[in-house]
Amino acid sequence: MGVLPIEEALRRAREKGLDLVEVAPQADPVVCKIIDFGKYLYAREKREKKKQRPRQLKEMRLSTRIDEHDLETKLRRIKEFLEDGYKVRITVFFRGREIVHMDRGHELLGRVTAALATVAKVDQPPTEKGRSLQMLLVPLGSKERRDEREEP
Repeated sequence: MGVLPIEEALRRAREKGLDLVEVAPQADPVVCKIIDFGKYLYAREKREKKKQRPRQLKEMRLSTRIDEHDLETKLRRIKEFLEDGYKVRITVFFRGREIVHMDRGHELLGRVTAALATVAKVDQPPTEKGRSLQMLLVPLGSKERRDEREEP
């Protein structure tokens, strides 16, 4: 638009129903833009939220000989991770001759899956990797959680 007096720039902005925003106050002459400031702030907030925290992976290690109370504590911690939006890899380690009883590891992961069914779904089913058994859980979206609560 070129160089305009401030009153003229304000008048043009009002005619269009937009705002006059100062872009470079230290420049000579001062640089301004005619934009919808509310829309600009909304877009900037969305961009910042996106950059805030990339999805990360947390890991919880279990043993086939885990006690019930210890398992409850681990499940509570896993649930917190999932509610914060993290993916969680659950690893069951086998020591020594425990590897012969792989079915106990599958049973343990089945119990974990059942206990966390309201907040997570299985992304990768249990797979054997060396002397361990791994499974990946991802948090349910808020819509999926809502649907589950309404069904019963």
